[in-house]
Amino acid sequence: MNMMNFFMKEAPEAAQAFNGLIRTLSTSTGLDPKTKQLIYISMKASQGDATAVTAHTHMVKNLGASRDELKEAILMTLTVTGIKGVATCLEPALHVFDKEVDEK
Repeated sequence: MNMMNFFMKEAPEAAQAFNGLIRTLSTSTGLDPKTKQLIYISMKASQGDATAVTAHTHMVKNLGASRDELKEAILMTLTVTGIKGVATCLEPALHVFDKEVDEK
């Protein structure tokens, strides 16, 4: 079962509130959507969350991000959390990015 589906099943009120927060942040206009996704990827990479990073790689690519932008977003974590994000997230993210290019 998908984590968000499980969250909705087990804690629907909390999940609904969480989804409202995400909608609010997603529709704010201070940053463009691509920049928001690159920042999110950096934050999740700093935590070593390769699953979230690869999921959001699809999104950021669809928003027009380049491979170099994705790579730099992950490399930026070096200054905050050391090698963890690069070691756990760089290869899977670039693999997903490159795979989508090969499939077209």
